Amino acid sequence: MGFRQEVISNMAWRGCVMKWAKTEFLRSTNTTSRSTRLNPQRCGFRREAKRLETKKGNVTQETKPAPSEAGTPAPPPPPKVPRPSLFKPLMFTVGFTGCSFGAAAILQYETLKLRVRNAKEEVESEKLLQGSQDMTYWHDWWDQLSGFQQQLILLVSMVDDFWSSLTEGQKTVTGIIAVNAVVLCCWRIPSMQRSMIKYFTANPASKTRYLPMVLSSFSHYSIVHMVANMYVLWTFSSGIVSLLGKEQFLAVYLSAGVISTMVSYMCKTATGRLYPSLGASGAVMAVLAAVCAKMPEAKLGILFLPMITFTAGNALKALVAIDTAGLVLGWRLFDHAAHLGGALFGVWYVAYGHKLIWRKREPLVKLWHDMRSPGAGGSRPGGWW
Repeated sequence: MGFRQEVISNMAWRGCVMKWAKTEFLRSTNTTSRSTRLNPQRCGFRREAKRLETKKGNVTQETKPAPSEAGTPAPPPPPKVPRPSLFKPLMFTVGFTGCSFGAAAILQYETLKLRVRNAKEEVESEKLLQGSQDMTYWHDWWDQLSGFQQQLILLVSMVDDFWSSLTEGQKTVTGIIAVNAVVLCCWRIPSMQRSMIKYFTANPASKTRYLPMVLSSFSHYSIVHMVANMYVLWTFSSGIVSLLGKEQFLAVYLSAGVISTMVSYMCKTATGRLYPSLGASGAVMAVLAAVCAKMPEAKLGILFLPMITFTAGNALKALVAIDTAGLVLGWRLFDHAAHLGGALFGVWYVAYGHKLIWRKREPLVKLWHDMRSPGAGGSRPGGWW
């Protein structure tokens, strides 16, 4: 009995020890698994903390809540576009205007010299040909031509008759209209769109700001826009060229295009509306305003309403009032600032600019004459001033 009790007691102790060891093993296993599951979270939190600490300069990223917590994020505010500097465009405007009038004075001098030379040559040629040939010679020459050659000569003769019937002003603006028509066709070529936008639209925020100040005055995207501007230019061309001469008119037209664009740059920069514009309206307005200011009592009418007539002075006042209202109220149908700039320049030039600029061109023309003919001793050719 004593031996059996001892065996039973030993077995009981062994069972207790094994139960205790199993319990301790399970505890250690649970502790290890928990620590294994928690360690990645803590490591991840530490990495996130370190990442945020490295971006202390970016406050918005540190404090910005997650999209799931803050809901739909608000759109970012538009970037502030700095106002462009207009000092260089202003200097370009002054320089281009001066060069335009200087070139016009030299062109007038060369044109007068060429006319005098051609007149002398025509007189000499008429003396040589007088009585040398009769009408029989020309009849024989005409009969020797083919039918196609005769038709071609008749067509050229008709074109020459039409050209001769035009006034000096209409002949001058024909070239301007042709250039505008070519540029309008270029707008219809898809491969040229990028170049046309870059060089033929004026925008103070663009990187290319100087050359478009000139080229945009010959640029129209709409056919209606171009036809309207060119019709007004054709209508007032005879008056402005008879008033100023074709060389001075070209200088005024080109200068007005650049000056009106400069005024547009200034208004766009002041209001913050930095959008591109194009068209010859500023230069055309200068021509219209110059004629109306010089001849305010002249009668004008509307193309499709010939029964309505008004004076040129009242027409100029109405146009200036409309463009002023458009500029103040922010209308964007036209570039009203360019219209006003061109109109004011036209009025100023016929009132004061002609005396201040064109009548003081004599030293420049004299210098050009001395450069062209060094042996003349500074003598003045008749009629160049």
